[in-house]
Amino acid sequence: MNAIIAVAKEFARDEDGITAIEYGLIAAVMATAVSAAFGLLGPALNTAFTAIATKITG
Repeated sequence: MNAIIAVAKEFARDEDGITAIEYGLIAAVMATAVSAAFGLLGPALNTAFTAIATKITG
């Protein structure tokens, strides 16, 4: 019985899995933010680069 309790306490103190989950959540939030930014700024960037390309070639 004491061995089971000791294993349970060690499992509760182990933070490796928690850290990996936190990093995964941070990466997911960052990916969502980048996707949203490109979605919102995409048309404006396309217009700006098209204008620049027109001035260079024309």
